[in-house]
Amino acid sequence: MNIRMDGQVAIVTGAGRGLGRCHALALAERGARVVVNDLADASGKSQNAEDVVAEIVAAGGDALANGANVADYAQVQAMVRQAMDKWGRVDILVNNAGILRDKSFVKMSMEDFRLVIDVHLIGSANCTKAVWEIMREQKYGRIIFTSSSTGLYGNFGQANYGAAKMAMVGLMNTLHLEGEKYDIRVNCLAPAAGTAMTDGLMPPKVFELLAPESVSHGVVFLASKDAPSRKVLCAGGGSFAVYRGYETEGANLHPDRLNAEGVAKAWDAINSEKGMQELRSGFEQSTKFATQGAARLGIDLSE
Repeated sequence: MNIRMDGQVAIVTGAGRGLGRCHALALAERGARVVVNDLADASGKSQNAEDVVAEIVAAGGDALANGANVADYAQVQAMVRQAMDKWGRVDILVNNAGILRDKSFVKMSMEDFRLVIDVHLIGSANCTKAVWEIMREQKYGRIIFTSSSTGLYGNFGQANYGAAKMAMVGLMNTLHLEGEKYDIRVNCLAPAAGTAMTDGLMPPKVFELLAPESVSHGVVFLASKDAPSRKVLCAGGGSFAVYRGYETEGANLHPDRLNAEGVAKAWDAINSEKGMQELRSGFEQSTKFATQGAARLGIDLSE
């Protein structure tokens, strides 16, 4: 199988360096025309984005630079119009732009908390909203959100970043359902990479091993025609894995034990991994709980 993206248009945010640059180059190598987005400076120009565009063009590809602030919806809309005016479609969106403002929660200002949420979560929502109708009308789209092991598992000093990155999974879950009939496939990438953003956060040998280029192979797959949907692809150093969120089977408490003490007494059963399932929507949880209660009370839910 040879994955090609000839004739398709991709937008990659935060693509002036690091992971985003590697994603943009990898998609262009497969034939995609790429909007290389990276935050502009005070003059309104993004030299980093221009440099990546030059690399793509030098290799025989087609690309344009854009300096939109993803947290500003008007700027994002203008970026999407720029792509539509030039190429007439948008097939792939890679939400990669991000920042760090690391501090322990006790020392973290709410301004820094909001700033990280604005760039990662609101920025990703802005970009996705701006292309959503286009993809629905095309009946085709591939959207990739960037999550993180910090969101999935936690990291000391990154409450703002972790909250934003786990929010990517929630956004993916719902947009997968809403986009399914339009062949809009929505996934998350949880990368581990040595970049300017992670420099100093990991030992030097680990930093060198986790080259960002290897992660971009996963992005190309998630952006391809045969991509899955509603997956969290973890990638780093040439390794790939899928994160899944499971829910225990749980236990339904008798009315006489429906109190905090009853929860404590039944905790082993509630916490048991036997019969764990990966649910496909929030409604499935409600159905599971109702079914358990009906079974205990002898109620036929089919009537």
